[in-house]
Amino acid sequence: MKLQILQENLEKAVNITSRFASTKAQLPILGNLLISTKKSKIYISSTNLEISASVQVGAKVDEEGEISIPSKVMLDLISNLPKETVTLESEKEQLKVTSDGFSSTILGIDSTDFPKVPSSVDDKNSISFSKKEIVESLAKVSFATSTDETRPILTGVLFILDKDSMSLVATDGFRLSKKVIPHKDLQTEKKFVVIPKGVLGEISRGIFETDDIVFDLEENEKQILFGLEGTVLTSRLLEGDYPDFEKIIPKESRIKVFLDKEELLRAVKLASIFARESANVIKIKILKDSIKVTAESGQAGSQETKIDAKVEKEENGEFEIAFNFRYLEDFLHSVVGEEVLVKLLDSNSAGVFIDTSDSNYTHLIMPVKI
Repeated sequence: MKLQILQENLEKAVNITSRFASTKAQLPILGNLLISTKKSKIYISSTNLEISASVQVGAKVDEEGEISIPSKVMLDLISNLPKETVTLESEKEQLKVTSDGFSSTILGIDSTDFPKVPSSVDDKNSISFSKKEIVESLAKVSFATSTDETRPILTGVLFILDKDSMSLVATDGFRLSKKVIPHKDLQTEKKFVVIPKGVLGEISRGIFETDDIVFDLEENEKQILFGLEGTVLTSRLLEGDYPDFEKIIPKESRIKVFLDKEELLRAVKLASIFARESANVIKIKILKDSIKVTAESGQAGSQETKIDAKVEKEENGEFEIAFNFRYLEDFLHSVVGEEVLVKLLDSNSAGVFIDTSDSNYTHLIMPVKI
């Protein structure tokens, strides 16, 4: 293999792929990058067996071939070279890296042991979405995933592909987020797949300069491919039965409360000072045209904040419900609009929280029994 490539293009590709090389793996090859060439392209790939990445970059290829080299060595070396043309030349299991006034030889490993990493997306079976829309939607659901590894299926985000929309759902058993993305060109049978939170977090990072994300679901391989303009990310799908979340969502409510988001967030943060020592519990009392947010601590004291609200309820009298303040904070940080709507049935049923500026976004929080 012999080729010439611009340092900045090579550094960007190595920077992306090195994120998915495993430095602590039992298999040394997983700590490596695979460099291969085809016609006028160089492909740099990596995998930790959970997530794989392949980046293609234009290069002047004099001789095709492939080699596997340590990820960290390659990243440290390329990032310190001047922004000039770099020559890569492999011979047996060594890679020679040269540029103006510089020469280095990196010891590699036989590339035949490197796991297969997809480097392209099947255009026929793929679906394209706006990256901006996907990233904004993930910000409204990802925080509700579980961190409990004993229920792996809840550590990912459920994607529901339907004829005219894609829905994203996440829950940890105490709260649930659902965001619907309309898509008029999405002609597919209804499909349910659960994608690990880790790879979705990578997509949300600013390292991929692209306007669109292409989804390619490979059900037989139990994996999903994401095309991000020159980069293909591949992730395994989580297996198992996702909870029937539709049963959890209350179909009716007795109380509707419209609140200013910033005022509610301020009240929750003030209450959290005292709630931290009381299992994070804060109470919300619904009055005629306002609410009271309170918290008590046997050591720190107590707190009460009154907020003006538009209250619609079937019965007169006061109503009180308790929530974990962290769940309320997480939801309020995801709200884009200025107003939130809280729909309540009774003190033991999930509260439904809605960003009134986004009718496709719904959040549920289970109350704390008091």
